[in-house]
Amino acid sequence: MLTLRTVSVLICAMGASVPALAGEVKVAVAANFLDAISTLGEQFEQKTGHKVLISSGSTGKLYAQIKNEAPFDVFFAADDKRPELLEQENAIVPGSRFTYAMGTLVLWSPDEKRIDDDLTVLKNGDFRFLAVANPVTAPYGRAAQEVLVGMGLWDGFNKKMVRGENIGQTYQYVYSRNADLGFVAKSQVFSQGEYSSGSWWEVPADQYAPIVQQAVQLTDTPAAKELLEYVRSAEGLKVIHAYGYGTEAAK
Repeated sequence: MLTLRTVSVLICAMGASVPALAGEVKVAVAANFLDAISTLGEQFEQKTGHKVLISSGSTGKLYAQIKNEAPFDVFFAADDKRPELLEQENAIVPGSRFTYAMGTLVLWSPDEKRIDDDLTVLKNGDFRFLAVANPVTAPYGRAAQEVLVGMGLWDGFNKKMVRGENIGQTYQYVYSRNADLGFVAKSQVFSQGEYSSGSWWEVPADQYAPIVQQAVQLTDTPAAKELLEYVRSAEGLKVIHAYGYGTEAAK
């Protein structure tokens, strides 16, 4: 027969093997960061025992869902505008907004000969379809619009453009070859220091406004806080860099 003291001794002896209560983090993430947060989420789960549930879409649409009380705990946006709006609306945990990545725009095609150093394909309009994310809801689409407007090509390409609802759908148009080429996030075609097969043009940063990607904590739960801390850790930053993001402006 176990006495209260015996039970206490057993619990103490087993303490090292008794896991802390696992939590659950519902993450809303901009499509460009989906692969990176999936990797980060897997590592975080192994490290903490918490469960990470991910929903992806355009920043604008995710923001609208959050405004309509979608049950997310954390929001990784592809801009700094929506996180700042949520902060102004007192819809986040105070002090949780921070820059987690700086995005890079890339013109990419799975065809190795499609894009050359002179950008002949754009100058001549020698393609059937060019994929671009919706500039209204997707920051990478807004950046692509800035580039094409700056080159004097936006209006002329209007009938040749296919618009992705988000940058994930835009990438799929190109990857499936329904579009010959498209403006995508570098993270979608770059990993571990190398680009995917095909041809590409990494758009110079001075041709579009900086893509400052910020995250916010929406609910005051330990698991959500721990996830954001992990993303900002040296281990987390290593993953973010591996997907081609900059973090030099991160706070």
